[in-house]
Amino acid sequence: MKSNNGYTINVHGRLMDLSQPQVMGILNCTPDSFYAGSRVQTERAIAERALEIVGQGGSIIDIGAFSTRPGADEIDEKEECMRISNALAIVRRECPDAVISIDTFRPNVARMAVEEYGADIINDVSEGGVGSIADQAISDDGEAYPEIFKTVARLRVPYILMSVRANLHDTLMTFSKKVQQLRDLGQKDIILDPGFGFGKTLEENYRLLDNLDKLNVFGLPLLVGVSRKRMIYQLLDTTADEALNGTVVVNTVALMKGASILRVHDVREAVEAVKIVCQTRNLKLET
Repeated sequence: MKSNNGYTINVHGRLMDLSQPQVMGILNCTPDSFYAGSRVQTERAIAERALEIVGQGGSIIDIGAFSTRPGADEIDEKEECMRISNALAIVRRECPDAVISIDTFRPNVARMAVEEYGADIINDVSEGGVGSIADQAISDDGEAYPEIFKTVARLRVPYILMSVRANLHDTLMTFSKKVQQLRDLGQKDIILDPGFGFGKTLEENYRLLDNLDKLNVFGLPLLVGVSRKRMIYQLLDTTADEALNGTVVVNTVALMKGASILRVHDVREAVEAVKIVCQTRNLKLET
């Protein structure tokens, strides 16, 4: 849904205003995420991370239990459900009013999270079940309507559709097709994620970043997730641990090109970037 000055999404009856970009904090309840600093597994660590995200100004907590880094071990659905349900129970206890997103490509995990714990958003990094997960090759599943699409449409929660395509043309074409499929199923709130780091070379990631504003043609909010990724630390010849400054720079570029949500490990720094970019916009409106 688009308002006069930006976008809004319906989060279980509450409208979240995206006219000022929002920050989504990452909570990884997994032992093997690519950035070691983001891994939280104990009850205390999960609770502290959730409170940290909210305390630093994050408006969405994104819980993930399946690492998508290259070479990661693939866990089965039962294990993913167990990790997600454990984290959800803790986050709901500590931050009962927080908007919670679930990072999963499995329909049954999404269903469990929404129906049993009231999760608010489904964040699917598989482009509706296409692939490019844990080093799998990209291959279309052949279904007219992917099962995850049918599931989120029935659950009536906002859905983040991520692209695993390498270039702008293919991303535009795929988004056009997939958004129409979702609309056919009655899905209301759709957020687009160009999928930085998924199925793309270093050069392709930056070419897509440079053309990010062209994705606004769909009239849908954009989520950008570049936090501490290889596209940053490889270019700067550093490591994920040393990629905070580069992440802030890329996030700022993304905001200036129309990003509505930043998915990040470092919430405070992202919130500050949003404030600065929004202030420049306000000054332009006044002149």
